Amino acid sequence: MQPAFDGMGMRRRSPRKAAPRKPAAQLPVARVVLDVQATHLGQPFDYFVDDSMSEAAQPGVLVRVRFGGQRVSGIIWERVNDSDTPTNAIRYIEKVVSPRVLVPSQMRRDITAVANAYGGTIANVLRVAMPGRVAGVEKEPNATMQSASDVESAADEASYADSPMVDRRGRFASRAEDHFPVIAKAYEQAQTLRASLTAPQGFSAFVIDALPGVGAWERTLAWMALTAMGAGKSAVLVMPGMREVWSIVHALENMGLHVFAPNARQIYEGDIAVLSAALSPADRYRAYLAIGEGRVTCVVGTRAAMYAPVPDEALFAIVDDDAYQYADGLMPYANARGVCRLRAKLHGGVFVAIGRARSVLSEWESQTSSVVSEVAGPSVAVHGFSDVIKSQAPPVRWLNRDELNRLADPSVGARVPHTAVRVLSKALEHGPMLFSIPHDGVTESLSCAQCLQLARCLRCSGPLVRIPGADAPRCSWCGASAVDWHCRHCGAERLRVIRVGAVGTVQELQGLFRGVPMLVSSQSQGVVDHVDAAPRIVVATPGCEPMVHTQDGTTGAYEAVAILDAWTSLYDLRLDARVDVLSNWMQAMSLCKSRAAGGRGLLIGETYPTLARSLMLWDPRVVASNELADRIATGLPPIVSAACIWGRRDAVERALHNIGIANGDWAWVESGEGKVPSLLGITPLAPDRTIDARELDEMGDRVKAVVRVSHARRAELALRLRTEVARHVASRESGELRFRMDPKDLL
Repeated sequence: MQPAFDGMGMRRRSPRKAAPRKPAAQLPVARVVLDVQATHLGQPFDYFVDDSMSEAAQPGVLVRVRFGGQRVSGIIWERVNDSDTPTNAIRYIEKVVSPRVLVPSQMRRDITAVANAYGGTIANVLRVAMPGRVAGVEKEPNATMQSASDVESAADEASYADSPMVDRRGRFASRAEDHFPVIAKAYEQAQTLRASLTAPQGFSAFVIDALPGVGAWERTLAWMALTAMGAGKSAVLVMPGMREVWSIVHALENMGLHVFAPNARQIYEGDIAVLSAALSPADRYRAYLAIGEGRVTCVVGTRAAMYAPVPDEALFAIVDDDAYQYADGLMPYANARGVCRLRAKLHGGVFVAIGRARSVLSEWESQTSSVVSEVAGPSVAVHGFSDVIKSQAPPVRWLNRDELNRLADPSVGARVPHTAVRVLSKALEHGPMLFSIPHDGVTESLSCAQCLQLARCLRCSGPLVRIPGADAPRCSWCGASAVDWHCRHCGAERLRVIRVGAVGTVQELQGLFRGVPMLVSSQSQGVVDHVDAAPRIVVATPGCEPMVHTQDGTTGAYEAVAILDAWTSLYDLRLDARVDVLSNWMQAMSLCKSRAAGGRGLLIGETYPTLARSLMLWDPRVVASNELADRIATGLPPIVSAACIWGRRDAVERALHNIGIANGDWAWVESGEGKVPSLLGITPLAPDRTIDARELDEMGDRVKAVVRVSHARRAELALRLRTEVARHVASRESGELRFRMDPKDLL
């Protein structure tokens, strides 16, 4: 100890006495869900509520507690009188972080149901459902916190929502009725859909095939949201991406709704709240509070919107439900479609899956009549009238080899045949046209021109690619130039391009359409939002197609749309490949002018006849029913429920044995063709690209397996898998072990 002068020694302080604590007189025990993601620690933990904070520590509020040797945040899930934990082992809640109820009772029930349906914990779901708290947002005034004098002064302003006393429900209902005649003339089941949206209670589900044309699905979905809001319900609209989010927001604004934003007095108000991970923390938290408090009744967003804390009855709608963006990347890997349907059922509301291409699950739901699981069941199919579809869709010609031979086209086998050049040149005289390509990239993949085998390097067997501007193809592995190349399978020496990116496509089109301006829109080259309605060629990948803006500022359409490299659909090995391809094609073709307006559509290349027929007739039921028949024959979802288990081989094998799949009571499952094995696999699985060297060593032999069970056993399968993962983590067994219910890509 350092010496000191007399009288200047260190003062000794007596230990601070803790203030005496007394449990609350009523419901003294709070069950708190902690922000701890370990599966074996997923249950709520009991804490005493001090009598001094009993009024603030209500279910749904954010608190700080001691857990082990650290302080963690948590949400009070419920208050009870007694606990099974010994009294001397129960700690007190240290602090109520905010007195606001951040997770209302209905939301707590929904989160619990989602966690059970997908085999996760409440903490897992709460992590992705509730945005991070921003204290400054809670101090902001809002329209419901104004005084009476503020309301009276606001009545003189010309801004939206002049007063909270305005009958917003009546306004929504009136505008929805104004738009209903158009919906009734377009869809077969329009009356049934409106009756369900306006009914005071009762769950119903619909599968809707969107009409062709620019902005068609947006107008339909906006009408549904307006109808539900007019009946006193909330509306949750989930989109695959932000382009679709702003597109539907624009459609809602055209129907008289307003985005949640600050007014002249810097007070946030409006009808539409956007929820997305792309928002700033303050904006997302502000929107979350407004939704939970009922100040905003229409929610639009990406996957994050599926957890919008809407109260009571609500419309839960999802666009293009088969999109890959809807698979959550965090445990419990919940799918947005299943979450929306589950929540709609719990709320006694309406579930709607609307899209251009009908998913196989939606097709199956339209044919089944019995409730099968928590996240799937019977739905009413809504399809457009044939005469309306024919008038709004562009005429699509399929230029495959047989058709070109019939037309005596001398350029059979060319990527863009002469017939297509002639048709598209006429379209370019009046306005822009779109070339939709399936892939993008600087390099071009190559194959043998004779046997069509993938061209490989003679030195290291790596795939050969052609780089624009290079003298000869190069190996993508070793970089060696492919000089004096020959095919190892047939001995041929000629190469053929099998995948051309946007840059190569533009170079090819410049020789066919001389002097025409060209534009590229893709993720790698940059996404273009809109183009002028002037003669030009736009080359775009799926999801990056620019909109056409006319001189008067309205949204227009392309004179022609051509889909290139249709043959690539023949080589996609994914389970949902055909539905995804049709969705991309329909998305591009919907930007074309209608038949009556002189639009032209071309599908160039070989493909499955069912895909071409669905596109030409604009009937997604053709592909969906064909795919469903294949699933019935092979015993694949949605005929059965499934889960994908992956990790280190020994951990996966042990898990399969413990849950009764390897050789237990669930070794077989009934399908449309009789009994089939429940287990598919075990197959090798490549590690993720983000895995570092240390994690790679721990993974060892990484594999995956697919487990199939009947729909009646889906809930129990999720419970067994969660229990097994919790046991694996709690016992500190080495090796990775994870699972996902209802995976989109099984094989």
